[in-house]
Order: sequence, then structure tokens, then C-alpha cells
Amino acid sequence: MFRRFMPHILVVVALLTVGLSGGYELLSHALVDLRFRLDRHPASGEIAVVAIDPRSIEAIGVWPWPRTHHARLVEQLQRAGARDIALDIDFSAPSDPAADQAFVDALLSTKGAVVLPAFKQLKDSVLFANRPLPRFEQEAWSAFVNIVVERDGRVRSYAYGDYDKDSFLQSMGAFLAGSNVTRDTTFLIDYGIDPSSLPRVSYVDVLRGDAAALAKLKDKRVIVGSTAVELGDHYSVPNGRVLPGAVLQALAAESILQNRTLVPTSSVATVAALLLIVVTMLLSWPHLSAARRALLVGILSITIEVVALILHDRFALVFDTALLQIALVAYLAATALDEIDFRGLLRHVAESRFERIAMSIGDGLVCTDKDKHITVWNPGAVAIFGYGAEEIIGQPFARLRADRSDTDDLFPQQEAALPAPLLPGGATVEFEGRRKDGEVFPVEASVSAWQGADGLQYGVILRDISVRKREAERIRYLAEHDTLTGLINRNTLQTELAAMIETADAGADRLVLLVIGLDGFQHINDMLGHAFGDSVLRAAAERLRSEIGSMGCVARLSGDEFAVAIPSSAIGGTVAELAQHVSHLFETPLEAAARQQRVKITLGVAVHPDGGQSADELLSNAHLALCRAKTDRRGSHMIFEPAIRQELERRLTLEAELALAVERREFELFYQPQVDLSSGRVIGAEALIRWRHPTRGLVPPGDFIPVVNTSPLSEAVATWVMATACRQAREWQLAGHEIRVGINLSPSQFQSGDLAAFVRKLLTVTGVSPGLIELEVTEDILLHDEPGVLQTFNRLQALGVSLVFDDFGTGYASLSYLKKFPLDGLKIDRSFVRDVLTQADDAAIVGSTVSLSRQLNLSVIAEGIENQATADFLLALGCEHGQGYHFGKPMPAADFERRFLSADNTARQAGAA
Repeated sequence: MFRRFMPHILVVVALLTVGLSGGYELLSHALVDLRFRLDRHPASGEIAVVAIDPRSIEAIGVWPWPRTHHARLVEQLQRAGARDIALDIDFSAPSDPAADQAFVDALLSTKGAVVLPAFKQLKDSVLFANRPLPRFEQEAWSAFVNIVVERDGRVRSYAYGDYDKDSFLQSMGAFLAGSNVTRDTTFLIDYGIDPSSLPRVSYVDVLRGDAAALAKLKDKRVIVGSTAVELGDHYSVPNGRVLPGAVLQALAAESILQNRTLVPTSSVATVAALLLIVVTMLLSWPHLSAARRALLVGILSITIEVVALILHDRFALVFDTALLQIALVAYLAATALDEIDFRGLLRHVAESRFERIAMSIGDGLVCTDKDKHITVWNPGAVAIFGYGAEEIIGQPFARLRADRSDTDDLFPQQEAALPAPLLPGGATVEFEGRRKDGEVFPVEASVSAWQGADGLQYGVILRDISVRKREAERIRYLAEHDTLTGLINRNTLQTELAAMIETADAGADRLVLLVIGLDGFQHINDMLGHAFGDSVLRAAAERLRSEIGSMGCVARLSGDEFAVAIPSSAIGGTVAELAQHVSHLFETPLEAAARQQRVKITLGVAVHPDGGQSADELLSNAHLALCRAKTDRRGSHMIFEPAIRQELERRLTLEAELALAVERREFELFYQPQVDLSSGRVIGAEALIRWRHPTRGLVPPGDFIPVVNTSPLSEAVATWVMATACRQAREWQLAGHEIRVGINLSPSQFQSGDLAAFVRKLLTVTGVSPGLIELEVTEDILLHDEPGVLQTFNRLQALGVSLVFDDFGTGYASLSYLKKFPLDGLKIDRSFVRDVLTQADDAAIVGSTVSLSRQLNLSVIAEGIENQATADFLLALGCEHGQGYHFGKPMPAADFERRFLSADNTARQAGAA
């Protein structure tokens, strides 16, 4: 009894499942869309579209356009004799007043024949109607243009209108069609109407008054809107088409005009049809064969769709036949299930699927029986081993192994495989395979076992991994070597060093590590190009590799740095002799890119165990030695000593303390007097920085100034010195003392910013007279960037400050600087002044300098005067100004004022004069 009703129960279950899930909607839409394709007809021709198309945008310009264009368009449409004009363009916001007025005037001329768009939108979770500006709405109609997109992303239905507060507002399509419906009901747009049959003209043609375009619009109801894709406003519609919003409004109006406002039939009709199908199948099922049942299902299906198409075409009714067709398909499936041998089918499907998979996969697939004789051999295995299926099927699997050995190590044991129908063969294994041509290659095998109809069987997936092996080897090589030179890289060197250290410790030996830097390599790159620089690096690597050979290892660290590690027992001499030997290797020019290039090298050496216990420490110390060698003796070598690292640590500590000193304002300015040698009167003071450490007290300048000048703190400290000295000069000026203050400039002030602009701002902020500021420069500043420094000097002189060459005579090109740069004076270095009374050479240099300065109209200050006799001698040579401990040591500003600027002391200086 149950079996008799089984097919009908299956149909009911299928209908309930599909109906409750809503999955039938896709089929329903597809069937309705099919009717649209079958029931095609043209538009009535009463509604025309004026398209804002790409040609209009190209001719008029970027959207949005001035409303003067829309006003002109309305006038042209009225001249063309259009019955109604619908503008699907937003007029809810004001624009240019003149353009808005022109549009109002155009609306007035139409006498109410224009409709403007309104649309509902959400704002702060509240739905409101966005309508045209009141001044526009007074002269035109408004209509909603909202289009509802359904769940499948397509537009199918259209509303006659909607309510705005308590008043009903028609939709634009209903307005164009002249509909009298005043309810917010919806209908299905008839997409059987061909949108391409709608009369369409370009906006720009109407705007220009093209006669042919205007003729198409006579007595037409016109809708103006965008059709250009770049303006958006496009919607997906049935049958895979995308239509502009204006065309959709026109199709909705056409549906109303042609009485094609489609409405769905009642669900009662669908239920009645379903009951009719079930009763028909229930009565006929026992009496019909499977073939006749299928024929009956086909006839019912076609009949249902023919009836639905007639309702669609003649009565504008949409009959939902999706559930009916699903019911018929379910009956067809039930008929098939009655006739099918499921077990045989499943077996056939499984075998067919296995065959398709086996024959299509790129890997080799081999099956064997319990005795490991091959039963399946797919094309992938043919490609790997070269044997055809007819050559290998029936052969033992061992024939595929290079050594023809037994295969027990590959296949799981029979006892282990028996308890389960399918067992993995353990971890993937690798073995050496042999191709038909005798080539041996690596093979990866994944083995499985299962119990089949013929007993225990095996399946093996085989992969040729020779390419993978080569790629892995290549990747490993790239990870361990420098690609440019072929030498091992830093990471590999550290591994090698660790092993060599372990070997050296075991044999009571030492290990020597040399870090080699190519001097001037950046200059080679800049002058001759990076390609030539690469050739130099390769030539240098080859020279080191050929010389060191098997004694040790050679590595490229980075850029222009190499490393050589050699056990001490392999050197055959001292470490210094080894370093000299490596240096001599580069006395012969390198053969690089068909030319010879001379390169000098600097070496840093560290020796294990004294120079480092670990690989990292040894490499770090050798690099420190290289840095020291480049600083002190470029072109030679330096063997690491603990003092080098200690010095570095002291410098790092000092830099940290100096950074704190800047934050804690521990720096002070001392002032050393500068006097007129003839009168003894104080004419100026040099500002000198001092550091008052919280625990060490006053730190000597020589202990921290070199570190400041070469650290990132240099600019900040130099800026503070200049600002503090200018403020002090201004204080003295306000107190009635015209004391010129000398300020030492730092190279960092020329490298990091606009020094002249900073000085100008500082003079303005402090109010100090420019003539009281004297900026002292040294030769290292002038060497930095001659054109840039020269420009800065000219700007500084234009401000009125003085520029003085400090430590004159200690450089190698000082005389040329007197000619190149706009200087106001120079200071003779203390090294010439100290022994001027006892050393004739010093006296001659000082005398020549004074004489030269007079001829160049430069002022001269002699530094380092420690007694009156030296002062008198310098005065006799013609030097007018001096500075030194004889007149006063550097002192705080308060002490300077008490000693040199007080009323009594000023009087004494005046009396002495």
C-alpha cells in the first residue's frame, strides 16, 4: 500500500520543501521571462525618450549641466509640439540663481505640461519625499520616479504612485500614460514590449534644434533622462538586459497605454491546477508504463505553459506555473526511480568516476593486486616512466624501482590492511625510479590499500619530483649564497663560523676573521655606473676566492664588504702578515668589464677566542675594527682590541647622557673676552659651550664636543648656542654695552636647514643689532658644499652679521678660501701664537697673516695669548685684537659682566686707554 502511494508522497514532499524554502521563485521568474521572449511586440510610438547619452556629454561637457540647458531643452520640446514633458533629472537643490530663473521661465511657457521627479529616500532612518524646489513645483507637476529592485537584483514591478504625507502623487510612468489610478498599487511591467522600438533622440540634437530630431517628437509624450552608463541610473531587468531608468519609466507608461499592466493570477488557481495534476497521476499511475508516464508528464507540462502563454498574451495575466512544473519533474523522477537498479547504477557510476579521475589526473596512478602486480596504469604514469599500458600491466611493481628491489617497504602489510575497507599507506615515501630509457630519477609515492571484490588491492599515486628537487636545491643555494658573486652570504658565514669555532676549540686552534671593505667603491658606482660596480665586486670576489682556496671560506657581507675566515694553523705566519698579504692582493688592478680598475682595501681583523667567543661576536668585533681602520688608517688594517669596543661603548653612553643633557638643560654658555691690544678695552666675547654634569661637575669641552659634532644632537645643540648667545648680546646691548659676541657654527646647521633664514628670524625675535653678532666658521664647513655655503654666506652678510674664519692656517686650502668666500675677518690659531716669541717660523706665519689680512681689508684676532709680552709682540706685528687666558678664561655671563662690564671696571679700562 505504501509503495503504491510512494511517488505521490515524494511529489508532496518536494512541493512542500521547495514552497517553504522559496526556491521555486527562480524557476517562476525564468518561465515568465520566457513568455516575454515569446510574446514580443513593439511600443505604441506615443512615448519618446530624449537621451542624455555619451554623445551629448561629449558635446556639452561634464555632468551636471547648467539649468539653462534644461530650460532651452524645454523650449525646444515645446516648439517641436511635444504633448507632455517628463524630466527624470534632479531639481531638488538650488543652483545658479540666473539658471534657476531661466528654468522657471521655461516652465511658465509650457503652462503645466511638464512633470518633474520626486523620490523617496531615507534620512536619519526616516523616509521622506525629496521633491523639486517649490518655485519649480509651482509651475510644473511632480511625480515619483522610485524604482523597486527585487531580491534577485532585477526590476519587475512598478507602482502607479505613492503617498506623500496625506496626498497621493502619481509615478512618472503613470503620468506619461495619463492614468487615472489613485492607489499605490503595483503591476508587472510588460517586458515583451521591445525597448528598442521606443522613439529615441539625443539631448544635444534637441538642444541644438535639429529638425529631424524635433520632428520625431511632435505630438509625443516625452521623457528626458540619462542613458549614459557613466551617469549610473541603470537597472537589471528580465532576460539578462540592463536598461536606463528613463527607458524603464517609458516601458511602464507603455504597459499602461497598451493595457499590458500584468497582474498575477490568484494562488487558488495554482492550488487547483496542482490538485488536478495529482489526481490525474494518481489515477493513471498503475495503468501506465514508465515510458507512457513520461509522455503524459511531457504533455501536461506543455499544456500548462501554452495556457499560461495565452493568459499572458490575451488577458495580461501572469499564471505562476513553477510549482506545477516542479510537481511534474518530481513525477518524472519518481518514474525513473521505479525503473533504476540503484546498486548496479552506483557501482557503474563509481567505476566510471574512478576511470575518469584516473585517466585525467596529471600524477601517475597505479593499482596493483595483492601480489603487487600492476592492474591499472594511467596516462600520467605513461608520461613519467615511458611504458605503455600494454607493456606494464601484469608486471610486478618492483620493475619501476631503480634497484628492482622488493616493495615491502612501500606497501602496507596485508594484515594491517584487512580490518578496514580503505587504509592510508602511512607517510608518503620517496624512492629512486627508473624510466624505460634507463634514466634514474626521484619518485614520491602515496600508497593506499582497500578490500575489493577480488581481495586486497593497492593504489599508488606517483610523482616525478626531480624538478622539485632541483628547485629546492636552487632555493637553498639562493638562501645561502650571494647571487652577484656566488660567495656565501652573511647567514651562511655565521653558520660556517660557528662550525669553525667549534673545530678550533676542539683542536686548541685559533680562528682569524677578516672583514674587507673596498675603499671608494661608492665613487666607482657614481662615476662608472652600477653595472661596472657589479663587475668590480665579482672580480674582487674571484680574487679572494682564488687566493684563499680551501684554506678557509670567503663571503660577501653586503655592499662593498667581504669576509674571509681562516684557521690560524692554515695561515703559515702571523695575523698581521695575513692582513698585509690580503692587502697586497689588490695592488694589481682588477679585470672588470674589459678594463682594469685599481681598488684599495681596508681590513678589520678579529681573532677567536680573544676577539670573540661566538660567530656573532667575532663578526661584530671584526666590523668594529674595520670601522676604526677606515677612520684612522684607511687603506691598512686594524686588529680588534677590547679598547675599541670600550671606546664605542663610552661613546654610546656619552651620546645617551648628552641627549639627557639637552632635555635637562645642563648646557651653559661661557664667554671669553676679546680685547683691543692697544687699549686693553674689551670689544667682544666668544660664546663657548660648557656642560655641567649633575655628578661629574663641569665636563671639559674636549670630552664631549667631538661627540656632539658627529651625533644627531649637533643641530639642536648648535641652535641652542646661537639663540642663547643672541639673547645675551641683546641683554648687554640694552644695558648699554656694545659687546660683539662670537658664535661658532656647526656643519650640521648647513646640512639640515636654511641657516640664513634661521638667523634672520633670531635677529627679529631677540632684537639684537646684527653688527653685534660674529659667526665663526671652520674649514670643515667650507669643504661641505662650496656653492651652497657661498650662497648662505652672501645671505648672512646681507643681514649685517660678521663672518670670521676660525683656526686660520691649520687647513690645507685656507688661502683659497679667503678669495672664494665673503669673509669679514679671521682668527689666527693658538698653535701659531703660543710660541710666537721663541719660534721664528711661527712669528713669520703670524706676521704674514696680519699683513695679508690688512691687504684684504680683514680684521684679525689672535687666539691663545697667555702673557703681556706675546700681546705686545702681536701688537708690534700689526695685530689689533687678541683673545686668551692673559685677558680672561671663559666664564659665565654673570662673571663676565662683573669683571668687564661693571661701572668701576669700565672706568679703569677707559683710564688705561
